[in-house]
Amino acid sequence: MRLIYKLASRLALILLPIVTLWAVIFYYTMVEEINDESDDSLVEYAELIIRKQLAGVPLPPPNNGSNNSYSIELIENRGDVEPSMTFHDEMVYIPEQDDTEPARVLTTIFMDDSDNMYKLTVAMPTFERDDLLSAIFWHIIVLYAVLVISTLLVATLIFYNSMRPLYALLAWLDRYVPGRKIEPIPDSSVVEFHKLSMAARLAMSRAEEHFGRQKQFIDNASHELQTPLAVIGNRLEWLVDNTSLTEEQYMEISKIQHTLGSIVRLNRTLLLLTKIDNGQFPESAPVDMVALLKSEAEIYSDIYSDRNVALHMQLPHSYVVGMNDSLARTLVTNLLKNAYQHSSSGAAVRVTLMNRELRVYNNGQTALDGSRIFERFYHSGNSNSTGLGLALVHSICRYYGFAVTYSFMNGEHCFCVRFQSIIAKSNS
Repeated sequence: MRLIYKLASRLALILLPIVTLWAVIFYYTMVEEINDESDDSLVEYAELIIRKQLAGVPLPPPNNGSNNSYSIELIENRGDVEPSMTFHDEMVYIPEQDDTEPARVLTTIFMDDSDNMYKLTVAMPTFERDDLLSAIFWHIIVLYAVLVISTLLVATLIFYNSMRPLYALLAWLDRYVPGRKIEPIPDSSVVEFHKLSMAARLAMSRAEEHFGRQKQFIDNASHELQTPLAVIGNRLEWLVDNTSLTEEQYMEISKIQHTLGSIVRLNRTLLLLTKIDNGQFPESAPVDMVALLKSEAEIYSDIYSDRNVALHMQLPHSYVVGMNDSLARTLVTNLLKNAYQHSSSGAAVRVTLMNRELRVYNNGQTALDGSRIFERFYHSGNSNSTGLGLALVHSICRYYGFAVTYSFMNGEHCFCVRFQSIIAKSNS
């Protein structure tokens, strides 16, 4: 989860209960205020009737057009009855509507000058109050939702703008590749982000230093090994051509030559990787990948003819990419060689080139470790492999900005190179 969403979710966890509590308190406060207003109106209406009753003034009709109603009863058996005032809710019949409606009822006891005791009941329908409370309830719900959503949106926007230096630094780290041209590290006036940028700059400097040392070591070691390896190879050939060897001695020298050949190939590959990392292939030219694939496929078909590995190619008439011719040939040969080497006898290798994607398929039993397949010296079980072929493919693709991926489906390994730039393309 991204940091901004994590902050927003935590804010929501805190904000939701707080706003919910506020909404509940506000609603019940409004209910209490409305009930108080209703009770005050009932008290005023009851006091008006009592004053008129005691003054002998004609009382208002039981219903004065407002649906309010009252009744006065003489209490014959006074007993323990004392003057009091109570409020309660009940259903009251309203003649004008010929129906019963919920009402707020006030009951009170009063006495006249003759010590007669009366019971006054005043009722005020509450359907308008209920409608008002319902409207208030739904308005609070809408206000609650708008408040929460708007607060989260504003907070997320503020978080996003505040976190821009962090996202810029993360984007820079994603683009950073040791040994490549370095973009300026994004900086910020915010103290914490500035410290983070300084730490990234320090880590980048260390990585560049170690990477440079590593490349220099491999380059120097590869160059220094070339001469003694060539001398050893020549001396072994001289021994074979100019001395009388027993069969056992000849077999041992053959084993030495085979091992030496592996060391020579390994040294050349490491030197090539170093040159790619150092960017020593600046020159580019139009390379027809179709012609190159056909040429190399013919060579490997002859090399592995004894294993009866069939080749099926689905290629356009032409597919031209701008890159170094040597690296293009290395890319194609390593993909084809890998497919042929790891195909069983009688199997088939498939090569397709369409929609900017070069795909090379070969049969297999189980999937390889996709997270390590392009690492240097990774072996999938073939002891004759240096473990650098696919690493070369990956380095070349990274050098030109191509994407290379591995997948396994329906019993086939698939290596896919997606080209990002095409100089010319035409289909037959």
